[in-house]
Amino acid sequence: MARLAEPLMADGGCLLTVSYYGAEKVVDHYNVMGPVKATLEAAMRYMAAELGPRGIRVNALSPGPIATRVASGIAHFDVLIEEACSRKPMRGLVGVKEVGALATCLVSDYARSGTGNVASVDTRYHIMA
Repeated sequence: MARLAEPLMADGGCLLTVSYYGAEKVVDHYNVMGPVKATLEAAMRYMAAELGPRGIRVNALSPGPIATRVASGIAHFDVLIEEACSRKPMRGLVGVKEVGALATCLVSDYARSGTGNVASVDTRYHIMA
């Protein structure tokens, strides 16, 4: 897909993907999605290196669990939500508005020097042991 977008970004640009904490730590009931997200993050870093010379940045957003239609297919998702809420330093859930705000920042010139990064937007869940 990046190859299809590349010609449209002759003056540079930014590609974003969405990952999850389960890419770096084992999360109960997340199952095969953990290794899949880890692979996605590795591919994002390689794409950042490949496309960087063309002025195209590639980053990943890593939100906490968000109640979406896709998430409803994850077994025991309600348990994942409850655990995340209880362990987050800032408490509460992240919503699509917070994810959108960070995405807006990442695609703007304010983040023009950043590529190959995973940006957590999870009310700091990822810092907890």
